[in-house]
Amino acid sequence: MKRILILLLLTICVGIFGFKNIEEHPTLEIGSPAPNFNLKATDGKMYSLNTFAKAKVLVVVFTCNHCPTAQAYEERIKKLVTEYKTKGVQVIAISPNDPVSVRLDEMGYTDLGDSFNDMKVRAKEHQFNFPYLYDGDTEEASKKFGPVATPHVFIFDQKRILRYSGRIDDVEKPTGTPKNHDTRRAIEELLADKPVSISKTKTFGCSVKWGGKRELAAQEKIDWAKEPVSLETIDEEGIKSLLKNDSGKLRLINVWATWCGPCVAELPDFMTINRMYRLRDFELVTISADKPDKKDKALATLKRLQASTKNYIFNSDDAYKLIELIDPKWQGALPYTLLVEPNGKIVYQKQGTINPQEMKRIIVDNPSVGRVY
Repeated sequence: MKRILILLLLTICVGIFGFKNIEEHPTLEIGSPAPNFNLKATDGKMYSLNTFAKAKVLVVVFTCNHCPTAQAYEERIKKLVTEYKTKGVQVIAISPNDPVSVRLDEMGYTDLGDSFNDMKVRAKEHQFNFPYLYDGDTEEASKKFGPVATPHVFIFDQKRILRYSGRIDDVEKPTGTPKNHDTRRAIEELLADKPVSISKTKTFGCSVKWGGKRELAAQEKIDWAKEPVSLETIDEEGIKSLLKNDSGKLRLINVWATWCGPCVAELPDFMTINRMYRLRDFELVTISADKPDKKDKALATLKRLQASTKNYIFNSDDAYKLIELIDPKWQGALPYTLLVEPNGKIVYQKQGTINPQEMKRIIVDNPSVGRVY
């Protein structure tokens, strides 16, 4: 009986978490030749191993957009490029992630996913001074290297033999002071034609989102459909309390109505935002401007859109009172959106539909949320 129960539990875990399809790939061993690749980059060019044949040292960094640790190291990677570009060192970055395998609840520290288009945006906004290559469609090159996490560095000598594999340094937070600059030390030793003294270190960061993890992302959508959706009535004092925001969280407030086409059309964007950041110090609140007797209709719309967030409907027919309570500067057109910091400071207000990408950036760049641990 005990054996049957264990087998049953394993079966349930496989069904829920998709363990059977999670791929793991061995990490390239020190002393191995560099695997070849032919990948497109955000600058529109194709790059292969031979592209960098003239480099004395080749540094390959597996990184991505969404991971907070990867983002924390972007400026340090750029600094390495600047310091060593005249010394025969070539730095390139490869994103190994299948963008479909990234769950929304793994994107709480970013405004961008790991698609090629998102990579192009990231490279442009942050002025990457290194080729940023995409391997998310097939992951063939990445599987040959076997990165454990993002970021993961592989350093090859002039003969393209792997001499170092591991971290950039030992402090991921940008404001911290590393004690061990492992990547820099390995580069310096190779440039001096010395053996790499520490050839392998552990890495810290987000796991690689191999294509086999798509089932985990698919399960997320199934779970959303099971989350309860409710709609509560709110009065004047309740709205004042929302705006005062004693929650300790960054609060996004969206005022909408069932009869407002643009409102309903953009609600899915708000749900995506909520699912990305709700595990952080963030919350989404919706307020229906429908008349109180239309509460059932508003609730039906929220259920259809799986709006499992804090949802309210104003308890008065007086729309002008609602306008003045929300924001005296608001002219009354729907939708209307506010972003309120803890203790009530309004940092964003918009009459009309939002730009979802802009909103994500504003949220993750706010000190109440942030991009790093």
